[in-house]
Amino acid sequence: MNVTLELVADYIANSRKIAVLTGAGTSAESGVPTFRAQGQNKSAQAPLWEKYDPSELASPSGFKRHPDLVWQWYDWRRNLVESVSPNAGHHALAALEKLYHPQPRTFTLITQNVDRLHHRAKSQNILEMHGNIVSFRCFDHGHQAGEVERSLPSPPLCNDGQCHSKLRPNVVWFGESLDSAVLDAAMAAARQCDVFIAIGTSALVQPAASLPYIAREHGAKLVEINLERTALSENVDAFLQGRSGDVLPSLVDLVKAHPRPV
Repeated sequence: MNVTLELVADYIANSRKIAVLTGAGTSAESGVPTFRAQGQNKSAQAPLWEKYDPSELASPSGFKRHPDLVWQWYDWRRNLVESVSPNAGHHALAALEKLYHPQPRTFTLITQNVDRLHHRAKSQNILEMHGNIVSFRCFDHGHQAGEVERSLPSPPLCNDGQCHSKLRPNVVWFGESLDSAVLDAAMAAARQCDVFIAIGTSALVQPAASLPYIAREHGAKLVEINLERTALSENVDAFLQGRSGDVLPSLVDLVKAHPRPV
């Protein structure tokens, strides 16, 4: 591990552009359950949705059929993620980004997570591929909403004067396309980076799963940090096994101490 850490630190210290992709494993270290586990709460806190497959709720059709149920499930999820804190891995990524300012060095953080823990850790250049659960838009027209009262039994209506659509969370549901601007920016970051680091992701969910391969095709060094090997592992230049909260702080310390200035 120490030899591989040194190698990755060397990749980073000698790069101009870094792209990082984070998945559910990064948030799991803070106590956020994976998506399907969020639909398996058997306690009294979740008596309504425990019998549902989350994919039935996280869809436009599910919202149309059960708007109150979906709203209450996402309200529970918001309370859950806001009750935890960014972990050492989140903070290490924010620290690494600070080493890449000012320009021309760039650091792009691409996340599949919707919990905004990277924002709370003070990362700046973040692309949320699947949106987030702490902001809202209306279902029919996509009008962005401001502050929304918590613990409502039903979704409130859009505050646009001519719109009476129900509000929904600003996430990408099953059957929906990703925001084209976010996807284009993520693809561009993968094509242009010198080093691409995949952290805590299964490397199975598209289109995020294609980003490491795009980076590699364009000459980037490919690094994976994960508890277990994945479908991506055989294609990487360096695999660091472990929790991101353990690996990343050590990696950042090595980058800071590297003889070549970052």
